[in-house]
Amino acid sequence: MGTHDSGPSYVAPETATAAAAEKELLSLKDLIEKNPRAFLGDKVYDRWGPNLPFLFKVLSIAKALSIQAHPNKELATILHKAQPNVYKDPNHKPEMALALTEFEALCGFISLEELKSVVHNVPEIVEVVGTKYVDELLCVHEEDVKKAKEVLQLIFTQLMAASKDVIAQALSRLISRLSIKNEARELTDKEHLVLRLEKQYPADIGLLAAFLLNYIKLKPGQALYLGADEPHAYIYGECIECMATSDNVVRAGLTPKSRDVQTLCSMLTYKQGLPEILDGVALNAYVHRFPPPFDEFEVDRCILPQGSSVVFPSVPGPAIYLVIGGQGTISSTSEELVGEGDVLFSPANTEITVTTTSGLSLYRAGVNSKFF
Repeated sequence: MGTHDSGPSYVAPETATAAAAEKELLSLKDLIEKNPRAFLGDKVYDRWGPNLPFLFKVLSIAKALSIQAHPNKELATILHKAQPNVYKDPNHKPEMALALTEFEALCGFISLEELKSVVHNVPEIVEVVGTKYVDELLCVHEEDVKKAKEVLQLIFTQLMAASKDVIAQALSRLISRLSIKNEARELTDKEHLVLRLEKQYPADIGLLAAFLLNYIKLKPGQALYLGADEPHAYIYGECIECMATSDNVVRAGLTPKSRDVQTLCSMLTYKQGLPEILDGVALNAYVHRFPPPFDEFEVDRCILPQGSSVVFPSVPGPAIYLVIGGQGTISSTSEELVGEGDVLFSPANTEITVTTTSGLSLYRAGVNSKFF
């Protein structure tokens, strides 16, 4: 949902007759371009031009998505200029995922202490990267963050650049070892995950890379945000996702798609430790706000019980409302009956009232309030 050329939204005709009369649907992008300052507000238009600065998605993940990262603005500009068919735009892509169900992800690199434990307990990684880098790692002290990042980058790059034959042999030994181990004792969560992923992506380097990443489980209503240049993979579950308007992805594992290992390994921050899990900030009894540290977007989660209503005050920027359950009305200058799956665009400076008799759940994406 948004104005990106890779998947633009369209304005729904008001009647079936109108739909038949129109040869082409009007895109949201074209609608906004008719009067961008009115639809987006002056401040948003002056910063981002005649486009929505955010892209709003719903993901339903049964098979793990690729290990990937999104480039920062400077790198995105370079990649887009060099390979416009692969990197579709010159924008960065910070993003946030809000869990609708139990949600699993790999996100960011594990701590130095955990990494040392991994090289002790996963001999297949040592076989692939060699003992030289592992010995270096074991000599790094917790307080030497710079050295820790350097060694992590060496290990990760060596792992991701390994040949298919080397990886296939290491994974064969890994899966065999875990299967035997599973009969003797309970496997760790990460080991169970790797066996699950092996069924989806056999002989994929991502199975070894998974040991170096944090395994995160979100409960419904929790969220996590990802800055540019941070490795991640969404594993399982359903989520609302919001991001800056970009389609740039650098992939390196758990995928049959094109990979750019060299770019990925050189662009990452190699920051270690758990990501922050967000529970949102309560605006009132029914609405929680999730404001990431980026100007382009924020997301509100609204759960209305039977016979209730809530007002979203007028703000100087646009918003998109997505109804994910229940029925009710959304009104501003006019009133719309809404139900599950309905999506509404709200121009800048529009107060929105949501009312339900039977209960209703929705998510709202808008420009970060801190921007105004």
